[in-house]
Amino acid sequence: MIAIVDYGAGNLTSVKRALEHLGFAACVTSEPAIIERAERIVVPGVGHFRATVALSAAALGAALQRQITLGKSILGICLGMQWLFQSSAEAPETRALGIFPGACQSFPSGVKSPHVGWNQLNLRSDSQLFRGAPPRPFVYFTHSYYAPVVEFTVASCDYGLPFSAAVERRNLFGVQFHPERSGEVGLTILENFCRC
Repeated sequence: MIAIVDYGAGNLTSVKRALEHLGFAACVTSEPAIIERAERIVVPGVGHFRATVALSAAALGAALQRQITLGKSILGICLGMQWLFQSSAEAPETRALGIFPGACQSFPSGVKSPHVGWNQLNLRSDSQLFRGAPPRPFVYFTHSYYAPVVEFTVASCDYGLPFSAAVERRNLFGVQFHPERSGEVGLTILENFCRC
């Protein structure tokens, strides 16, 4: 079973439908006990970075930290991916997880923000998430802040500047775009995550 973490800021129903469409059992939950029993965990997210405060709160935060330590596969989507970095300029007082180095920033003034719609990715060849995907796929974005390109970046995108569209580090994965809204490519990514 895949636990989709409900912390009050998510595209929960569409993520659940996409996973079930692929044949995987999924549940939306904020219960630490269910998260700890899950085989994999998805942390979706849409909205202000301040919403991620709930991911560090008491029992929920402790459950997530335990699962990371145990090596359980976790996928952060959009705001959930930004939470995996060190901080965000959108809410600098809000503590992030710090798995990936760097701070999320707002897009430069020369481009329209938020970045909404389909855009093309530049892939690294060794990505687990993108196995079987076309070499330069289009995926669907909606975000005003971006994560920097780091050594763990497996897909980047250009929108005023290059930014991390996907990151991987052992059992931890993040995608800035919405795989549940990215057609066949998105379903490939979700299926690859569920088989990691």
